[in-house]
Amino acid sequence: MGSDSEGEKSVQKEKERKKLLAVAPIAKPLAGKKLCKRTLKLVRRAAEHKCLKRGVKEVVKSIRRGHKGLCVIAGNISPIDVITHVPVLCEESDVPYVYVTSKEDLASAGATKRPTCCVLVLTKPAKGEMEKGEQEKLKSDYDQVVSDVTEITASLF
Repeated sequence: MGSDSEGEKSVQKEKERKKLLAVAPIAKPLAGKKLCKRTLKLVRRAAEHKCLKRGVKEVVKSIRRGHKGLCVIAGNISPIDVITHVPVLCEESDVPYVYVTSKEDLASAGATKRPTCCVLVLTKPAKGEMEKGEQEKLKSDYDQVVSDVTEITASLF
């Protein structure tokens, strides 16, 4: 009753394969399945607490102003020229960044219906305050994802 049938599993695998085929060749470091899930969960939690900057324009503006956080970039952007400057900007500002496979998944995690190219996860909200317990939980999730991302990045370069 609770398990998927063979047909549903094959459809789901086909969707995953199509997502990976649509990823741009410059999308490195690309999050694996587990890290992608954890990253999108972090984005979802940050969106609930208003600790998220959505879109290329907002992300670039925040990084240039000196805000620190985790930059999550979608890997299936077309044309890729829209976001090619973002990783360079992140590296110059010592902001960790990671690619995820789908802009649609990134948008749904960020609580928007419109597909999103990139988001910047901040550790504290831009305006107002958060509860102490909620902020600690967000910070611990953030630290775990950032440590995984730096581990992947170190193995690449």
